[in-house]
Amino acid sequence: MSNELEKTFLNALEQNQQKLLRICSVYSKDTDDTKDLFQEVLVQIWRSMPTFEAKSSIATWMFRITLNVCLRFRSKEIKKQKRFIQMDSITIAKFTPTKENNVQQEKLAHLKSCIKKLNEADKAVITLYLEEVRYKEISEILGLTENNVAVKVKRIKKKLLNCINQTT
Repeated sequence: MSNELEKTFLNALEQNQQKLLRICSVYSKDTDDTKDLFQEVLVQIWRSMPTFEAKSSIATWMFRITLNVCLRFRSKEIKKQKRFIQMDSITIAKFTPTKENNVQQEKLAHLKSCIKKLNEADKAVITLYLEEVRYKEISEILGLTENNVAVKVKRIKKKLLNCINQTT
């Protein structure tokens, strides 16, 4: 691969790494899965770099690859769960969070659990929206119209609000 493609990859990764990681976290069950999924996303983006045609921004293109990898991963996980019974392990973290930070973390965890309950299409839309991807880019990534994206975002927000209010 040429140095130019490598520089493009590294620059795009630097600008979008945290967003890609957060998208992966929505589709994974724990931190280790998130890291594995993120690594797979990076491999797929790297392999696909020579085919990037700049018809959209590189960030949009990376989000599309990320969602495709995450959806494939999720599909494999669902098939695995049907074959095996998973036993959850307990992990104890050694830290002393502040009360304010703890409350914020609980709210984020609750929002994340509500997002995980959404169907795959809604999960993709709201994840991109929360990453501040513009409606136009979301429509390009998911193959929807901008109006459809706007309507979906509004409906998903209502679903999430209902989910959050049910448990508080």
